[in-house]
Amino acid sequence: MDQEKDHCNTAETVRNSFESSNLYISHYASSFNSHKLDQEDVDIDEVDRKDPAIIAMEVDSQLTYLRRLKFQFVEQNAKDKYVKSIVSDIDHAPLVTDEDNKQVKLRNDERKAALTQAKSRLGEVQNDVKTLAPLVEEDYLKVKKATEKAAELRQKIIDARLALSRLRQMHLHPRLTIKTADQKLADQVVEMQEITDEIETVSQKVQEVKERLKGGALEMENLRVKRAEAEKTMKMATVDEDDSILVPLCDWFTASLALHRSMQNLEDMEIISQNEIRLQYRVDNPRTREALVTITLIFVPDSRQLASADVAGLDELGVDPGDVIDAHIQTNNVQGLISAVLSRARGGV
Repeated sequence: MDQEKDHCNTAETVRNSFESSNLYISHYASSFNSHKLDQEDVDIDEVDRKDPAIIAMEVDSQLTYLRRLKFQFVEQNAKDKYVKSIVSDIDHAPLVTDEDNKQVKLRNDERKAALTQAKSRLGEVQNDVKTLAPLVEEDYLKVKKATEKAAELRQKIIDARLALSRLRQMHLHPRLTIKTADQKLADQVVEMQEITDEIETVSQKVQEVKERLKGGALEMENLRVKRAEAEKTMKMATVDEDDSILVPLCDWFTASLALHRSMQNLEDMEIISQNEIRLQYRVDNPRTREALVTITLIFVPDSRQLASADVAGLDELGVDPGDVIDAHIQTNNVQGLISAVLSRARGGV
């Protein structure tokens, strides 16, 4: 009890000293605003302070002083609160409950999830940088070559001008007659027109070549994806080398799959098990533009009978499949099921 009384006395002393120390700046606002300088008492030094640079320096010094004063006030207030919390009754002190700990844990989990997402986005950006770096380097080399060529042409132009100046000094006036000059001008106009036509033709050919290159690059990328999928399918399949029946079937399946991909925008196909397959399509919806729809087909083991189907991604499009899935499952119509689901997903009904 004596120790608590000592703490109370110390806190009371700190409070009294704080109240007696003229730190209440807000009380002096009116007097500060009402203060005016007497013109008679103003000297030359004070008149020079009207310079904006000097006033700015004074304002900065005053702001620094006020920040220090504010820091001292906050520090003193924190000490006062700390002393009061020590000497106050523990029954009235705020307690940390399990619910507070749970809320803190939930906030920490949310921040961790946000950090994980940020890391994943950072990884994607790094992968993009790694992918685009060779392309940027290639473009840089092209631009560097073009710059060197431009510098070389500039030097050639300078040399040609110097040569022309020497020729003009060697061949004094009159160099050409009016008739010869007119004929030369006409020939140059015709030549310039022919060169312009050739430039337009070359530009068109260059544009066509660029378009063909873009189409070839896209086709090459599609072929790479198809090759990777085919290799993946071949690794998963267990086929004997001497079996000549499955090779045509594999070619037919690959061609059918490529046709299906091009017609239905099939993004990914994954074989989950011997009787389960997952198909992922990219559809264009008038409401959400592009979206992914995943159709999981489950068959009866060792048969081609469709047992059930699961469709994901229609809720985001605001589409209700209705009884379309059950009706096609009863008739064992896999193609009709996929076509009906994709039709509703694209139509948004």
